[in-house]
Amino acid sequence: MDDVISLGVGEPDFSTPWVIRKAAIQTLERRQIIYGPNKGIEPLRKAISDDLKKKTGVDYDSESEVIVTVGGSEAIDIALRGLINDGDEVLVTEPCFVCYTPLIELAGGVAVSVPTKLENNFKLTVNDLKDKITPRTKLLILPFPNNPTGAVMTKEDLEPIADLLRDTDIMILTDEIYSELTYGREHFSIIQLDGMRERTIYVNGFSKAYAMTGWRLGYVTAPEPIISQISKIHQYGIMCSPYISQNAAILALTSCDEEVKKMRDEYNTRRKFLVSEFNRLGLECFNPEGAFYVFPCIKSTGLSSEEFCEKLLYEEKVAVVPGNAFGDSGEGFIRISYAYSFKHLMEAVQRIEKFVNKLKEEC
Repeated sequence: MDDVISLGVGEPDFSTPWVIRKAAIQTLERRQIIYGPNKGIEPLRKAISDDLKKKTGVDYDSESEVIVTVGGSEAIDIALRGLINDGDEVLVTEPCFVCYTPLIELAGGVAVSVPTKLENNFKLTVNDLKDKITPRTKLLILPFPNNPTGAVMTKEDLEPIADLLRDTDIMILTDEIYSELTYGREHFSIIQLDGMRERTIYVNGFSKAYAMTGWRLGYVTAPEPIISQISKIHQYGIMCSPYISQNAAILALTSCDEEVKKMRDEYNTRRKFLVSEFNRLGLECFNPEGAFYVFPCIKSTGLSSEEFCEKLLYEEKVAVVPGNAFGDSGEGFIRISYAYSFKHLMEAVQRIEKFVNKLKEEC
C-alpha cells in the first residue's frame, strides 16, 4: 500500500553512533573478516562483564560466564534449549515478545501464560505467579522493561518474586534488552537480589539502546555450569558472532553513554506526546516507564485488536500491531512503537483521531 505510516516495528530510527561505525570500518580495513572465538572475543566479553559490574554491582567472569550471541534472540534460544527437557513448563509473563512461546515449544517445553493486568501497571505479581507453578515448572521468563507494554519492575516489585522462588528449583531468564531505555528511574535487575544471580540467565544486547539492530549482536551471562552447556549449542549452531560487530560493540559499551542519553531523551519526548494524545482521544493509555512502545486500550471502540488494526490500516493507512499478537492477555490493546520520527508520530495521531471519531459517529 502507498502512503502507509508504519508504527509496527521496534527498530530505532537513529543512526548507529559514529564511534561504533568507525570501529567497524577500521576492523574492515585491518581485514579482520575472520571467524572469532566461539564465546566471543575477549575484549568484548571483558567490556560486557565490566559494564554489568558498573550498572548492577554483579560480577561475571568474562572467560567462563559470558557468551556473545547473534542478537538477543539467539541468547534466548540457546538458554531455552540448554535448560528445557521435553514437557518442562516455562512461565511466560504476558503480554510479551512474540518469540518466547515458539522458542519454548521448539525446545520441547510447554509455555504457561502468566497474564499481567493494566490495573497492576502490567507488572508481574506474586499472586499472578503462585497459581501457575507446578512440579513441572522449570523456568520463569522476566521480560522487563517490557515489550509491548513498556512496564518496568522495580526492586520493590522484584523482591516478592525472588522470595517466592528462592527455595525452589525454578530458574529465571531475565530479558533486559531495553534496560538502557527507562524514564524517570534507574533500571534494576533481579540479579542484584540475594540468591538470584545463581539461578538467573541474564540476556541483553545492542540492538535497542545503541541503534544496532542489523549488527545482530547480543549476549548471555549465567553461572559457569550453565554457560558451559549452552555454549555447546552456540558453538555447533552458530560457531561465533560477527567479528566486525563485536569490535564495534566494545565502543558501544565504553564510549556511547552520551549518545544513548540523547536517544533516550528523544524517546521520552515521543512517549509523553503519545500517552497524552491517546488519553485525549479516549483510548486509555498506560504510561510506560521503559522500552519504546505505548499500549493503548481500544476496548471502548467495541472492536477486537485485530479488527481495529485492520480497519485502521485500510481506512487511514496507519499500521500498528494488535495486542493479542503478544499473548491472549493483550486482547483489547494495540502496540505502537515510538522508534519513529516525531513527524511520523504526529501525522499518525491525526489519522488515528480521524478514525476514532468516525467510529464514534457510527455508534
